[in-house]
Amino acid sequence: EFNEARRVFDEIPQRDVVAWTGMISGYTTCGRHSEAWVTFCEMKKEDVELTAYPISSVLKACKGMRSCFCGGMVHGLAVKCGVTHSIYVENALMDMYATCSGDMDDACKEEMELNPFTLSITIRACSTIASHIFGQQIHASVIKHGFESNLPVGNSLVDMYCRCSRLSEAYRYFHELPDRDLITWNTMIAGFEKSGSDLSLQLFSQLCSEDLCPNCFTFTSVAASCANLAALTCGQQIHGGIIRRGLESNFALTNALLDMYAKCGSIAESHRIFSEMPWKDVISWTSMMNAYGSHGYGKEAIGLFYEMVHSGVKPDRIVFMGVISACSHAGLVDEGLKYFNSMDIDYSVKPNQEIYGCVVDLLGRAGRLLEAYELTISMPFEPDEMVWGALLGACREHKNSTLGQLAAQKILNMRPSGAETYVTISNMYAVDGRWGEFAEMRKLMRGAGDKKVAGRSWIEVRNQVCSFVVGEKVGPNIELVYNELKTLVQQMKDVGYVPDSDCFIHDFEAVV
Repeated sequence: EFNEARRVFDEIPQRDVVAWTGMISGYTTCGRHSEAWVTFCEMKKEDVELTAYPISSVLKACKGMRSCFCGGMVHGLAVKCGVTHSIYVENALMDMYATCSGDMDDACKEEMELNPFTLSITIRACSTIASHIFGQQIHASVIKHGFESNLPVGNSLVDMYCRCSRLSEAYRYFHELPDRDLITWNTMIAGFEKSGSDLSLQLFSQLCSEDLCPNCFTFTSVAASCANLAALTCGQQIHGGIIRRGLESNFALTNALLDMYAKCGSIAESHRIFSEMPWKDVISWTSMMNAYGSHGYGKEAIGLFYEMVHSGVKPDRIVFMGVISACSHAGLVDEGLKYFNSMDIDYSVKPNQEIYGCVVDLLGRAGRLLEAYELTISMPFEPDEMVWGALLGACREHKNSTLGQLAAQKILNMRPSGAETYVTISNMYAVDGRWGEFAEMRKLMRGAGDKKVAGRSWIEVRNQVCSFVVGEKVGPNIELVYNELKTLVQQMKDVGYVPDSDCFIHDFEAVV
């Protein structure tokens, strides 16, 4: 009946995006991929608004045609239309690139004619499927064919290395580029920000000394870096730069500033920004809820949740994670359980692993370990490492080594080389005086061949962020850093902080 469907489609006087998507999807389902592609091109000519649904449908046609060229063009349209974060588009892109990657590999081996456009598409494919090995092969082809000086190709390579978590290679190539534009700088700054490195702020300072003007994308990444590092003074300077350039009305930037002030401990400033927003999306509401929750203002977070619902914004999983986490930090266990139970019934939102992990943490913080364990084993799917980790953390906090051992074993079954799990359970044995089991667990850890990753701390001194691990020198400002640390420790003690000696008296062996 496909010809009849096409006839009906052609007779529709005003075809909307739903009709076009149905036609494209129908062709793809029947294996008529070329016709699906032609239909998509017709849709584009008629200036019909592109959403995630027709784009994900035509990407399946590109996969069926094994055409990375067509898929790359659709990927570009997806970026332009702002739909790359749709789960449908993400899955379709990964599926298309994964299918076409073999063809791209063959193309490189056959020495087909390359140009900057095809190279950029191919590099983008490597970014999408996170294949740095194939990306390095393409990089070699770029050098071989003399495209090192092509800026779009260079930007694609920097982005590929960042997305594949090869930051040292990205940074090295960034410096090797003969020319760099704002896209190059933004890509590298965003790469460092996503890794939690303070180099993003250093790079931003270098950018400001160049003859380039940072834009909204630049400031969004740098504000996120200040949030990650809790660098309030730097964040305030960034805010000033945003105001001077007249960018304070940008919605994404406003959300980033709200989050930055919250994570830097300035709740009042976060609330001011939130209150002055002309309209708020789910990200704005969630950021403010998380701000309240992380600082112990559970009731304020709950009030904000109801205000959000009454404003017509539908809560999603991330919102529920925020409000349940807020209840957890404030000790509002029954309220948190109420929101958990209402998710599916009142809002048709199914809990996932992260939500269950939040509820396990909620119960665990309150010492209700048996309930937390019963919830874990009654989940409708197999608990992942995060859920068992929440239970293990609660067992350590409340010194229940028996249940903690069970949780630790579940984690080690999933990831046998997890050094931090060995350290946690062995410390629990030591606190209980179970030295034989402590020694056995340390022996198992050494046999696993993994080391606990050293925790990195950072501190802001005189508008400069210094990061370090235990015993590491932090450069010429070491005395200033030590003095600032001593001041902070004293201030913590003045408000009642008492170190938990059970957590660190046995950690000396973690470095073995």
